[in-house]
Amino acid sequence: MDAALATAIGVIGSAAVAGAAAMYGSKVAGRAQREGNAVNGFNSLTDQLQEERKELRADLAALRLELATEKAETARLKLLVQSLGGQP
Repeated sequence: MDAALATAIGVIGSAAVAGAAAMYGSKVAGRAQREGNAVNGFNSLTDQLQEERKELRADLAALRLELATEKAETARLKLLVQSLGGQP
């Protein structure tokens, strides 16, 4: 085997190793990208749910206030009926 053949075999072997390394690196990078997308999607969904929950809490507080107002009005009207001699 002369030097040129040995060099050619070395270059071919190096190219094969470099190609395999590039494919593996690409695979790892793709996996990292997918994982990053999943984490970003989860964070986005969590933010949306927290905003929705905040809005629902505000709606609930408003409804509770409305219910308390209605109960107070009902109690006032019952007292008025009783003071006028009626049965509530």
